[in-house]
Amino acid sequence: MNYTYILECADGSLYTGWTNHLEDRVQAHNEGHGAKYTKSRRPVKLVYYEISATRQEAMKREAAIKKLTRAQKMELIVSFRDKEKEMLHFDSDYMEGMNPEILQRLQEINFTQNSGYGMDEITLSAKEKIRQACSAPDADVYFLVGGTQTNSTVIRSMLGLYQGVLCAQTGHIATHEAGAIEAGGHKALTLPQKEGKICAADLRAYLEKFYADETFEHMVNPGMVYISHPTEYGTLYTAAELEAISEICGEYDLPLYLDGARMAYGLAAEGTDVTLETIAKYCDAFYIGGTKCGAMMGEAVVFPGGAPKGFFTIIKQSGALLAKGWMAGVQFDTLFTDDLYMRNGQHAILLAMKMKKGFVEKGYKLYLDSPTNQQFLILEDAKMEELRKQVTFSFWEKLDDAHTVVRFATSWGTREEDVQALLKML
Repeated sequence: MNYTYILECADGSLYTGWTNHLEDRVQAHNEGHGAKYTKSRRPVKLVYYEISATRQEAMKREAAIKKLTRAQKMELIVSFRDKEKEMLHFDSDYMEGMNPEILQRLQEINFTQNSGYGMDEITLSAKEKIRQACSAPDADVYFLVGGTQTNSTVIRSMLGLYQGVLCAQTGHIATHEAGAIEAGGHKALTLPQKEGKICAADLRAYLEKFYADETFEHMVNPGMVYISHPTEYGTLYTAAELEAISEICGEYDLPLYLDGARMAYGLAAEGTDVTLETIAKYCDAFYIGGTKCGAMMGEAVVFPGGAPKGFFTIIKQSGALLAKGWMAGVQFDTLFTDDLYMRNGQHAILLAMKMKKGFVEKGYKLYLDSPTNQQFLILEDAKMEELRKQVTFSFWEKLDDAHTVVRFATSWGTREEDVQALLKML
């Protein structure tokens, strides 16, 4: 997609530009390498954007908007804000703040003084609840802030300097983490994928071929295996698939690490035979996602058989250690009280399945059959542009010259009336 956008700078001035990746471009401006003008006027915030079919059209609109007076630009911005209030939003599962039960708990402890760095009683309680939920009484549990930070920290702690991490070609660490793994000195070694999943046969074939090469010591050695559950395509592993992958990892002494950013939606999916106990049984490390599953932020890293040596210090060294550790601890303590984590997942799944059923009944084609909160739809480009005027969703990939795959995501906070309104628009 091609975007023409307006940023409001820290000094109140307005900057207009164009890009083919809006989120990344705004981030670049705030990091100081977006434009000379914005570099000295940070932070900036996005206040307006419009979508064009081609780069040329976006650049033409950029030139036209730059010629407008400030008052005319403000009219555009105000109109855009009014429109945004009326829009339906299905871009992702982290658009709301936090489950009200967590917010209430945070308010209750706001003036309570707690020890730092996760050594407080609330965090210790959260860790114990997670151990019980995983049937892993000896597990080490740590709380970090976000997914990319968690992946890079865990992977760095489990690999030697000469090792890389095996993952699906579509794995998050290989596609959407800006080379965070490589920046930490390790390579993402990609495997074939089907609907986001790797299979035991392909994993074994890779390892057999690698070690059959007499010069393998001159190459990046596979040091661990990374999978996601749910995957980037919303698909799920079965218990048998996890067991098969785990067995091969055991044969080659490779830790198996599972990214559970959307764990709640995988656990709550209809027909799944994978539970937290299953994951703890077959994985050497995994994380239970909070950011996308009802928390304000936070991911719970679990090492069922114990953490790598010095992991706490590696967290600190990575800039990932919260001084106010209880801010993450209280969220997970609440999520794992009265099945709130599962209830969050069930809500999103219920609405995702209603959405999915509605898509099919209206004659739309699904890109794949996702059992979780991410639903992938094939839209004619003309219909997609029409729908964008009232609904926000995620571009996934271009299918052909006239069709695009898009993603609609529900969350713990999605409203049923919004799903119904979306279906009426189709």
